[in-house]
Amino acid sequence: MNYDISEEQTMIKDAANRFLSKECPSGFVRAMVDDPRGYTPELWHGMAELGWMGLLVPETYGGFGGNFLDLTVLLDEMGYFAVPGPFFSTVVLAGLMILEAATETQKADILPGLVTGERIMTLAWTEIEGVFTPEGIRLSATPENDGYVLSGTKLFVPDANVAHTLICAARTGEGDEDISLFLVNTPSDGLSINPLITMAGDKQCEVIFEGVKIPRSTLLGELDRGWPVVKKTQLMASVAKCAEMTGGGRMVMDLVIPWTKERIQFGRAIGSFQAVQHHCVNILTCLDTLTYMTYEAAWLVSASKPFEIEASLCKAWVSDAYRRLVALAHQVLGGLGFMEEHDLGLYFKRAKAAELFFGDADFHRELVAREMDL
Repeated sequence: MNYDISEEQTMIKDAANRFLSKECPSGFVRAMVDDPRGYTPELWHGMAELGWMGLLVPETYGGFGGNFLDLTVLLDEMGYFAVPGPFFSTVVLAGLMILEAATETQKADILPGLVTGERIMTLAWTEIEGVFTPEGIRLSATPENDGYVLSGTKLFVPDANVAHTLICAARTGEGDEDISLFLVNTPSDGLSINPLITMAGDKQCEVIFEGVKIPRSTLLGELDRGWPVVKKTQLMASVAKCAEMTGGGRMVMDLVIPWTKERIQFGRAIGSFQAVQHHCVNILTCLDTLTYMTYEAAWLVSASKPFEIEASLCKAWVSDAYRRLVALAHQVLGGLGFMEEHDLGLYFKRAKAAELFFGDADFHRELVAREMDL
């Protein structure tokens, strides 16, 4: 494949860099850790005005009509600046699922608001077991009159505290994969959303469904056929998360290399010492490999080619490589990198959170092994 991005994608990247360098400095990112919402309306509306929310949405619904590789380029740049807020939840998790499973009526109702930034969405999937398999879904959807009643608890739901609509995966049959998807508006009677305290300061929530009644029209896709949609979204979201980690890796590199030339020890720059040089070379090796694997997987998704193995290979490798990259950066920066005021701490925390999102390296190695009939 050709790893060069197109002229249009270069424009997306450059525009994102200009906007985020002004609107999303590291001080702003730190402030959003303590903000209950995790973002500001000014940043959100600015992103919407640039067309980011509608990047994957067809022009019929007011979107840009772009492809997954366009989104990857944007997420790469967003990862560089550690952008906070519900973009990933709305555009990647919910947006991909709506495009994959929604009826035309549902798309016409949801997507225009998503494009303008007026509708924030997320996916309520994982539960107390914390696994990314259908067996872990225990929340029940029981038929009643002309609708369903949802009962159970979801955990680690990103940005549920600010979402207008949740896409909820619920069990509707006795089979392991008898999972269905439902659109649940917030607030709803019987629905409780409780923010969780997280290491990275991202906004994850516990969502409790106590007899939440929803109409039959909120069913997203086919009854008992929601798991294939969740699985496909999981793999695409894994690649998208790798794009964010790629951008984060570039920022870590930019934090480390200038320091090795400025920091003087024993009468010379520390970058002249072999041990430090080896750390920097290993950082670059990690960054290059995770970048190439991410963009290959993203290209396969964009080209509508089989991408399952490459997506899991990508998530497994990038999860490990990004964590190692940040750890090496800590070795180079020493105590400075562990100070709360230094930006490396932001990326260290996000590296660990991203590693666990949508399955860690071991989980995705298992998926690849199954694809290999092992």
